[in-house]
Amino acid sequence: MSPQRIAVSQPRRVVRVALGNALEMYDFQIFGYYAPAIAATFFPHRSAFAALMLTLATFGAGFLMRPIGAVILGAYVDHRGRRAGLLLTLALMGVGTLSMACLPGYAALGVAAPLLVLAGRLLQGFSAGVELGGVSIYLSEIATPGHKGFYVAWQSASQQVAVMFAAVLGIVLAASLSPAQMTRWGWRVALLAGCMLLPFLYFMRRSLEETPDFLARRSQPGASSIVRSVFRNWRVVLLGVMMSTMTTVTFYLVTTYTPTFGSAVLHLAPTGILFVTLCVGACNFTVLPLSGALSDRIGRLPILIACTVAAILTAYPALWWLTTAPSIPRLLAVELWLAFLYAAYNGAMAVRLTEIMPAEIRTSGFSLAYSTATAIFGGFTPAICTWLIHVTGNRAVPGLWMSLAAVFGLIAVAVHIKIPEKNTGKVFIRLT
Repeated sequence: MSPQRIAVSQPRRVVRVALGNALEMYDFQIFGYYAPAIAATFFPHRSAFAALMLTLATFGAGFLMRPIGAVILGAYVDHRGRRAGLLLTLALMGVGTLSMACLPGYAALGVAAPLLVLAGRLLQGFSAGVELGGVSIYLSEIATPGHKGFYVAWQSASQQVAVMFAAVLGIVLAASLSPAQMTRWGWRVALLAGCMLLPFLYFMRRSLEETPDFLARRSQPGASSIVRSVFRNWRVVLLGVMMSTMTTVTFYLVTTYTPTFGSAVLHLAPTGILFVTLCVGACNFTVLPLSGALSDRIGRLPILIACTVAAILTAYPALWWLTTAPSIPRLLAVELWLAFLYAAYNGAMAVRLTEIMPAEIRTSGFSLAYSTATAIFGGFTPAICTWLIHVTGNRAVPGLWMSLAAVFGLIAVAVHIKIPEKNTGKVFIRLT
């Protein structure tokens, strides 16, 4: 392929793979945006707190499937190719989302309703387990020399398109429908909106070319061999889990949990909260590729260290300041600061995670590390924060949860990784 053709086709390839990722993440996250309405529809109503906790636990349960999806689908991607895996994950996510959008509520189905919601959520989690890793690896393998950080950052940046789209749609729905209508059926519109775009994005992904790195491999190990290799490299996967914890906790704190925190805890106006969410998505979308590009110039570790230290020192004070006098301007200021820390950190972290994984398990290793961090920490962040506030009575306590995640990230970036030979699959980790 000529340099001129590469220059023309690369942006198109990035857009095609990133837009599919944006929709997958929209479908996965929209559940958290409308958690109170979903709680009222599918769960018993004896206690509003209990119903919300069950809904947020169901939201988190989807993340428990992500490590399983990472191993099974990750092995499929590393064996069959990046393109085939991206098509499969998009189809699975669509089925899970559509099943929940059309499901009758608790009044019609009884206990079967929450069980079927859980099943749809688990299917979404299974698909999402490899989506982020598959997209990140695809972008890293098509990146031009010296720009890998910038390319990989568009995986996370595309998620912010989903955040902004969900916020804009939420603002329109809140302005058009009464709170009672939103609770009864308005939230289904948000789910169906994502389903309507699936055929178009599936068509776009079908036109993707396989990556040169994958095609250049002399042999394609079988799925069982890939799974065994993943577990042989458990040290580097564990390091990836620790690196990803800061990302997953902060992301779900500043995006998915913001609407619930703003309405149920701070009692602020829904339209204002969704405006804040829109601004958070715009901030992330801007900062992520800038951070990735900066990491190409100065290295990954300086950015990772600076962001984790800043999060440890400022997350709780920022939320304490917000909760002393809740308002939309204060919520906006705090969420933008936390969003900046997330985006700056993740812009360098995601590409670092692609670099430390051995080539033959690049997708499955990345996906397992990221998905495990999400399953243990990030995905349950809305439920954990709701529970911590209920138990302690301290509305700023989510800041401590974020600080703990930053401690894990700081420990991870304090570890020096040495990969002596390319594609050997042997990774040695030692403290510096």
